[in-house]
Amino acid sequence: MQLDLNLLAALDALLEEGSVTGAAARLHVTAPAMSRSLGRIRRTTGDQILVRTGRTMTPTPYAIAVRAQVHELLQQVQGVLAPSRRLDLATLERTFTLRWHDSLVATSGPALLAAVRDQAPGVRLRFVAESSTDSPELRRGEVDLEANANRPGAPDIRAEKVAEIHLVVALRRGHPLTRHQAVTAEQFAAAEHITVSRRGNLVNALDDALARLGLARQVVATAPTEAAALEFARDSDLLVTVPEATTHRAVTDLGLAVLPLPLELPSAPIHLSWHQRYDTDPAHTWLRGQARTALTADGS
Repeated sequence: MQLDLNLLAALDALLEEGSVTGAAARLHVTAPAMSRSLGRIRRTTGDQILVRTGRTMTPTPYAIAVRAQVHELLQQVQGVLAPSRRLDLATLERTFTLRWHDSLVATSGPALLAAVRDQAPGVRLRFVAESSTDSPELRRGEVDLEANANRPGAPDIRAEKVAEIHLVVALRRGHPLTRHQAVTAEQFAAAEHITVSRRGNLVNALDDALARLGLARQVVATAPTEAAALEFARDSDLLVTVPEATTHRAVTDLGLAVLPLPLELPSAPIHLSWHQRYDTDPAHTWLRGQARTALTADGS
């Protein structure tokens, strides 16, 4: 029997996604192509694998029984074959999906893209927004590389600290507090604030630090991104606390001022995270190096 290893990847995606459309999106192929792969898998195994139940697809008992084995076999195949591939950046054609915090996309994304385009013009980068909930995209292969302050705890997810984030206070020019070279914790707490939270949280580590000083601030709004919060600050007397690198262009483009944060807070780390399946992947290793360089330039 001659086996096509591409069918193993297709079967893994089908079993993980539970649908032809989802599996096609995961492997970046068309739905008809994935449907044809499912037909070949059915003929090879003699099993339907997925059967339609109403508007959804349900795995067969055989599919459920072999799901873990198929996934493990695919990882073994990738581990065996990856070291034998020589990386030729000039001819490399690949699409990487990166889920980065929005501020890191803004400050470091352009430098990463420029480096990638210069070295490997056939490589495309897909920057996608962070989810409001924890999600398994790294494990499922839907995201190749994450960059944010969180260090994943799963044993199969690698994480590397590449830089640190230092916070500052951004406010409009002409704000009463700009008369001071530095604000006190009391002045900081007395002002009105907008926070940045994709989950809509009104409190964060700043409030804990103020509470230790017997102070509390008034947060009047949250924004899902730092870019949006800076726009609010530009047109009001709101303060927004953001990473220093975020403010470099905002000072010029939005006419904002920047003051030191009057609180003792440890700097926040920036972690690169990826699934262990890519440890020996030459192209992924190269991408991690380019991302590390780009993030270090603005994050430390």
